[in-house]
Amino acid sequence: MTDRFAKSRSLFERAQNSIAGGINSGIRKMEQPVPLYFARGSGSRLWDVDGNECIDFQTGQGALLFGHAPEGMAEAISAQVRLGTHWAAQSELEIDVAERLQAMIPSVERVRFNNSATEVVLSALRLARGLTGKPLVLKFEGHYHGWSDEGLVGFAPPPDKWGTEEEPTRLHPSKGVIPEVLDQFVVARWNDPEHLRRRVDQYRGRIAAIIFEPALCNTSCIEPAPGLLSTIRELCDREGALMIADETITGFRFGPSGAQGYYDFSPDLTIFGKAIGGGVPFAALGGRTRIFEPIIRGEVVHAGTLNANPLCLSASRWCLDQILALGKEHPTGLQCLGNKLMEGLERLAHEYAIPLHPQGPGLVFHTAMLKPGAAPGPIRDYRDCVQRHDAPRWAHLRRCLLEHGVRAIERGLWFMNLTLTEADIETTLTRATAAFAQHAAEWKA
Repeated sequence: MTDRFAKSRSLFERAQNSIAGGINSGIRKMEQPVPLYFARGSGSRLWDVDGNECIDFQTGQGALLFGHAPEGMAEAISAQVRLGTHWAAQSELEIDVAERLQAMIPSVERVRFNNSATEVVLSALRLARGLTGKPLVLKFEGHYHGWSDEGLVGFAPPPDKWGTEEEPTRLHPSKGVIPEVLDQFVVARWNDPEHLRRRVDQYRGRIAAIIFEPALCNTSCIEPAPGLLSTIRELCDREGALMIADETITGFRFGPSGAQGYYDFSPDLTIFGKAIGGGVPFAALGGRTRIFEPIIRGEVVHAGTLNANPLCLSASRWCLDQILALGKEHPTGLQCLGNKLMEGLERLAHEYAIPLHPQGPGLVFHTAMLKPGAAPGPIRDYRDCVQRHDAPRWAHLRRCLLEHGVRAIERGLWFMNLTLTEADIETTLTRATAAFAQHAAEWKA
């Protein structure tokens, strides 16, 4: 039998001799049958080094809202390269990008730039503690805020270390973390406003910030329950804590004003990553002027050699201009395509008796593969996902999809992008039909 991924396999073996573990981000090892090596991309399509073409719903882990290799971005970056890539100083570009963010998002009165959302999270949490003088940050179980010591507290604990429902664990998935960092966090379960109230009451007067993904996209794809976001706002106001929205994934994907416009809430600080740079290393922290005062006065340090480098700013300006040009068309058009794909996948799942259930707002969604005997219905939170999602069976279906030219994320997430068309969705479902048939024939529990 011909190995469709022979060159990727060979390159991965070669990489073991020079790159630690053969990859440069741990999550990439999850890809089966082998971490793939790609040669080029265009719009919604990717071609690997073996010449296999796929419709890509991984889209750079959600960063490529504008698709692969958009011509306008290439021209913007190319023009800037000829002028200079890095000056460690100011440029008009950074004002251009900042002013666009102000115009698009009502809660953004001031901004600071970094090179990754992980850095921005660290900046936001430092700023929250510096402004409020309080030590603790409340985050939600299963929410991802970068791979730092602070960002991964309570992210994906195994079931035997969950803690109780009232006292979720502060466990960090990595060794080498400064132990005292864990003590600076309070972890709450997602989508339970009354539980959240009890957690905040338990640490009353000590919480500097509540940080969250407005729609949980790093564990399944779980939208906020009614009243949850307003409860976070109420509790932050009561406690003098900052409401920090991590819109690394939802920013600009959910519309020009992000998830905060889509769900109608107003945070104190917002973290932007991924789509703000369209695939270049760029991120931003935005928020109210009064919140930034400690940074403005130099009391809270925010720095970085490559912050606001003109190369990345040129890409970001182009990205934001595309969103502005779409106006009220976005996110409606993208959401309609996503909903059509979700409906088609659910129809195929029913046809082939596969317990697969798409869930999410269409702009991004998750395909939950239910375990035998698992109750039907939407996934509610991190623990519910772990208890009901059949990860091994999904991995098999995901590999079948890949072999038929459809690429989803290993954990079951699908990202839509603005280059997708009705024809792309029809082609995806045609390819998925063959993949579902293969999975139904091969899968043995």
